[in-house]
Amino acid sequence: MTALPTSLPKVLAIDDSELIHRLLRVRLQYEQIELHGAVEAREGLRMAKTLVPDVILLDIEMDGMDGFEVLQSLKADLDLQDIPVIFISATASMEDRVRALDLGAVDFVAKPFEVVELKARVRSALRVQHLVKMLAQKAQVDGLTGLWNRTYFDRRLGQEFAEERRHPRGLSLVMCDVDGFKRLNDECGHPFGDLVLERLSKILQSGRTSDIACRYGGEEFGIILPNTAGDEAIEVAERYRAAFEQETWPGAPGRVITASFGIADLSSLAGAQGPEDLVVAADAALYRAKVNGRNRIECAPSHRPAH
Repeated sequence: MTALPTSLPKVLAIDDSELIHRLLRVRLQYEQIELHGAVEAREGLRMAKTLVPDVILLDIEMDGMDGFEVLQSLKADLDLQDIPVIFISATASMEDRVRALDLGAVDFVAKPFEVVELKARVRSALRVQHLVKMLAQKAQVDGLTGLWNRTYFDRRLGQEFAEERRHPRGLSLVMCDVDGFKRLNDECGHPFGDLVLERLSKILQSGRTSDIACRYGGEEFGIILPNTAGDEAIEVAERYRAAFEQETWPGAPGRVITASFGIADLSSLAGAQGPEDLVVAADAALYRAKVNGRNRIECAPSHRPAH
């Protein structure tokens, strides 16, 4: 699972005054932040899209687009809408403050600002943003296995699918589940079943750093493989399959527990319109692995058979 970034938090200042940017660079130089600046509203929006900063400092009165329009554009973008925005403006009327807060700004600092106050407000916004990120990450983690959950799987597969369409470089999906899991639960109890899922999860987590292992639901798992074509995906799945088959189980000497795997390689799926087509193909391959004897790997129909 990917941890929260350990790099310095990024702060983006969008203000058409070069003097303000120089002042911010001097006054905030000893803060534990990475400061970026834009002197034009549209440039600021482009930088926000690229940087995805932790906090944005935004002026109201700018040529072309004013700060309110910039804020509305930020809130309309799913990737940027949760970034806290602090208005820094010479316009300090109550009407502007209320409008800024109504549009989603978290704070408002009037120019000329007190540096100590600005630092405190930036630190406060960064603390809140860090907590929001931690909570958002926790909401996407499966409680039993520690893997990413179905919510994260759906979102990430959509992102990888879109990126592959823009810049083809290979994308495969592996779906797997534990063979005879219901019988295991019935014979050995649910705590033992939980142990089986935890062990398989650790194996799936131990793969390549680029692989994205998720608990899809129940005893089924999905592993997103960016930059990976079908033959390489088979090798990855085989390592997982063999490692799981070799596990030994406390209180069950000699018991062999296995998993089956289905693989879909996007490049081999003619007419795939969205990430759901990749899931359907990988699930169909997993079903064939079950029908053909379990503890094996099958690929989507248009790819050569696996093991």
